[in-house]
Amino acid sequence: MKIDRFYQALVAGRARAALTMVATMVVISSATPAAHGLEFPMTTQLSLPDQTNQNGAYLVASQVHQENPDKQVAALYANLNTKKSVSAIDLRAVALASRQIELARTPNGAKQVAFSIIRTEYKRWNASQEKCLVKLWTKESHWNYKAHNYRSGAHGIPQSFPATKMESVGLDWRTNPVTQIRWGLNYIDKRYGSPCKALYRHNVRGAY
Repeated sequence: MKIDRFYQALVAGRARAALTMVATMVVISSATPAAHGLEFPMTTQLSLPDQTNQNGAYLVASQVHQENPDKQVAALYANLNTKKSVSAIDLRAVALASRQIELARTPNGAKQVAFSIIRTEYKRWNASQEKCLVKLWTKESHWNYKAHNYRSGAHGIPQSFPATKMESVGLDWRTNPVTQIRWGLNYIDKRYGSPCKALYRHNVRGAY
């Protein structure tokens, strides 16, 4: 993978794509053999060139505890535009986020990812709220990240309308189910306060 592709991705503002490229290059080059497999030095740090006119699309070095992977991924998404370096902790978070994405490509996996995010970032929502969310997004998309309403243009697991609203979380909203889930949870939180209130709105109006 060529370095110039990373710079092109960064210039285009695709911070997550650039972060993945960096992760691939640095992880491979920094791994060393060990008795139990490969070891990755936790002090590894890659500084990125200053790009002052790219709408703040910088990569993040999230300082979170390694023993809490859910918080690592949450910090990765929350702080993508704040720093200009990538640490080995970030690379671990990238790997965890990548696993989340693959898991969420199935309906059951998407539910697991949503619950994980809720229990890490929306702790005031209890199990009843999770059940309401399952009902709500089953009505909307059957938890299919490819679901698309060709009449309205609504797209994805939460059926965002217009679909481009999800760009507030990531430009990969068309194909990344975790981007869709994160946007949907934030939308529900900001507009209704909880999934059960959003579900009530859907039951009354046929949309939320």
